[in-house]
Amino acid sequence: MASPLDDDEIRNDDYYSLLNVRREATQDELKVAYRRLCMLYHPDKHRDPDLKRQAEQLFNLVHEAYEVLSDPQARAIYDIYGKRGLDVDGWEVVERKRTPAEIRDEYERLQKEREERRLQQRTNPKGTISVGIDATDLFDRYEEDYEDMVGGGVPHLEINKMHISQSIEAPLTTKDTAILSGSLSTHNGNGGGTINLALRRVTSANGWGEVELGAGDTHGPLFGMKIFRNLTPRCFVTAQCGLQFSSRGVRPGFTTVLARHLDKNTMGYLQWRWGIQSSMNTSVVRDTKSSHFTFAVQLGLPHTFVMMSYQYKFQDDDQTKIKGSVKSGFFGTVVEYGAERKISRHSTLGATVSVGVPQGVSLKIKLNRASQTYFFPVHLTDQLLPSAIFYATVGPLVFYLAIQRLVIQPYMRAQKEEDLEKRRESAASNIAKKKQEAEASVLLMQESVRRIIEAEEARMGLIILNAWYGKFVTDNSRRHERAKVIDVTVPLQCLVKDSKLILTEATKSGLPGFYDPCVGEEKSLKVLYQFRGVMHQVVSGDTEPLRIPKQSHRIDADT
Repeated sequence: MASPLDDDEIRNDDYYSLLNVRREATQDELKVAYRRLCMLYHPDKHRDPDLKRQAEQLFNLVHEAYEVLSDPQARAIYDIYGKRGLDVDGWEVVERKRTPAEIRDEYERLQKEREERRLQQRTNPKGTISVGIDATDLFDRYEEDYEDMVGGGVPHLEINKMHISQSIEAPLTTKDTAILSGSLSTHNGNGGGTINLALRRVTSANGWGEVELGAGDTHGPLFGMKIFRNLTPRCFVTAQCGLQFSSRGVRPGFTTVLARHLDKNTMGYLQWRWGIQSSMNTSVVRDTKSSHFTFAVQLGLPHTFVMMSYQYKFQDDDQTKIKGSVKSGFFGTVVEYGAERKISRHSTLGATVSVGVPQGVSLKIKLNRASQTYFFPVHLTDQLLPSAIFYATVGPLVFYLAIQRLVIQPYMRAQKEEDLEKRRESAASNIAKKKQEAEASVLLMQESVRRIIEAEEARMGLIILNAWYGKFVTDNSRRHERAKVIDVTVPLQCLVKDSKLILTEATKSGLPGFYDPCVGEEKSLKVLYQFRGVMHQVVSGDTEPLRIPKQSHRIDADT
């Protein structure tokens, strides 16, 4: 079965770009674009044997593009699968008598089946490693105790606790999943471990159930059950009960959560827990594209508190987030603030400063790498010392900036160059073919361009003086890089009609006479043109639509 193509594969055979039409183009728009290119590439218009052969190849390519886009069924398959979907095996995916909407529905169904098969081949591992560090000796030191000790002037840091947990999921059927998890913990030299096995079954589209068995050397055997159920499209409930067996007897526990969508971005939760630490909790969570807000109130013993947190999400490539929270209860008050940022494709680094009474000051560093989480809580002081707060805030920031500049950025640049080089190598043969087609197309355009220029000059119309397409280097800090551009003056002039040039919202590398001079890199189109005897200039992004002429492109005569 044909599979959807990635962006590069689609761009290399973009029929819409070849015909210079919108992806929503009507049949009439397709016919106009097709007839125009047919007049340009028709083999009978060229006497030279080489030009005639090249024209025939390009004419066949244009005819193929029009045949596909003018057929509603073929066009629907092409939009979903790309050119490979039009091969014989692509037509076996759907029946030709189906409508485009039915073809897309069928594609969604097949995608879901493939995803289910893919799930059965994956274990979806997840893990957490937490290392607690006691650094109170940096700030809570008693100098008189160290005066007579060798090495007493050097602060002492120690790892006082550690926790490691890992889980894997093994899909048994499309409805049944087995989850195996285990954990090891140690605190000040004492510790233990647990292992759990859970079997989950999806009972319907609205719910699932789970049975859990566990054993460990700290709490003893465990038996638990959990169910999830959608009550309405906006409301669901979860219920969990368990029996913990220990030397002190059987300890039952029960937890239920009722949740409801208050609006598109807001959820409300009601939680009731009965057992060793009974409590009632209510919370409101609002999550939008730019922020995340939580407000919670809990009544219980020993944990009764009020908590409020806010997170702001910057709309940048690094997915930067800053957050702050305050939590107050019987235990005291804790204020936390921090930031989180993506440092690579699969890694996110975050740091949080926790200031509380009577907890003191702590720094929490968290690194997410794919499905693994590494957590490093560093306890700095039991007191509210301004120096500890300052170093906990400034220290990670300075360290991150140094690592970012000295390690992460050089690594990312090297990785990007390596990826680009691989893409260039894999696309080299195809780009060579496209370049040859573009050069042949430019030769075939010469006569048409001469006639277009004569007509435009007679009416003081649109004349393309120079046009370049590719990667331009304008940043002074990147002068060492070489611009990678091609001259597309002739192809653009050939697209001029009635003193107008219109390029659709598609990659320009697929236009007649164009090819990609720098695979995988950001490209743009720079045009210098004359209209009514006045000079104009414009720079357009690769996939941006462009209309020429425009008053805003005019070059001031004084400049």
